[in-house]
Amino acid sequence: MRRILGIVILVLGPLVAVGALRAAGDPPAWAYNVPPAPPPGATPPAPAAPAADDGALKQLPGAAGSFTLTQIRDAFGPADWYPSDHPTMPDIVAHGKRPDVRACSLCHYPNGKGRPENAGVAGLPVSYFLQTMADFRSGARKSAEPRKANTNIMITIAKGMTDDELKAAAQYFSSMKWTPWIKVVEAGMVPKTRVAGGMFLKVEGHETEPIGARIIETPDNVEHTEALRDPHSGFTAYVPPGSLKKGEALVKNGGNGKTTACGVCHGPDLKGLGPVPGLAGRSPSYTARQLYDMQQSARKGVWTELMAPVVAKLTNEDLLAIAAYTASLAP
Repeated sequence: MRRILGIVILVLGPLVAVGALRAAGDPPAWAYNVPPAPPPGATPPAPAAPAADDGALKQLPGAAGSFTLTQIRDAFGPADWYPSDHPTMPDIVAHGKRPDVRACSLCHYPNGKGRPENAGVAGLPVSYFLQTMADFRSGARKSAEPRKANTNIMITIAKGMTDDELKAAAQYFSSMKWTPWIKVVEAGMVPKTRVAGGMFLKVEGHETEPIGARIIETPDNVEHTEALRDPHSGFTAYVPPGSLKKGEALVKNGGNGKTTACGVCHGPDLKGLGPVPGLAGRSPSYTARQLYDMQQSARKGVWTELMAPVVAKLTNEDLLAIAAYTASLAP
């Protein structure tokens, strides 16, 4: 099993020493979506405070109940809008454990769909889920972007969970299939956005801006995602024109020797193979972050040295194209 698990991390495990020569340059800022670093000597601005709770009960179409903003974002018992959508949540998923283990359902949603700033965990193999949490615990998995605060939160959460709690969460999320959640659109001009909570959020109005060398993964409904944490409200990922074709070449045949075809480990349809997780239809922001983290040895795991030749030659443009193409595939 450890041999197979090593293959899992092949595609998602860390890769080259931080000091090693690499092709990608600085972290792809769009993938981590953290505020720009302040000038030397300047004090970083404080994170934006969440909207104040006016005490009003919020509602969603077809939801089982109504909740205040405080209830919706309660780290130890967030709102479950659609309980019939999923199996009964283990207590660790529904409520977490004070003081440090937040409910899994807060960030990843009860249905495991998650948002671009974290991860979609529905449908992950149990063994892969457990290995990932073990890597958080041991320090083998970190972020190459030190300002990616929720990675550090995950490390704290993993360390605070018992083995039984980890197993319960892994089995719960693994029991649900990954289904379409992200629509990928090639576009040279995209809606103008602001950065908040690790996401690109559309600003009011109809302003647009050039996409540049970015993927703009943004909620289809800002209020439903940002404030209400609606697990039925998905995302659109705008990608540069031509990126899907380039990504297909890298993913399917390795870009003529630049990397290894992803299907070798993830299956020909990229929907996973045994304990190897699927890539099809998953968040491109998340995929690009993981590839970069592995390339920088910020993310380590079993047999990670075998990933070095897979990612060593990939540029940030390659990471973008791979992430765009895999996200465009039907899960």
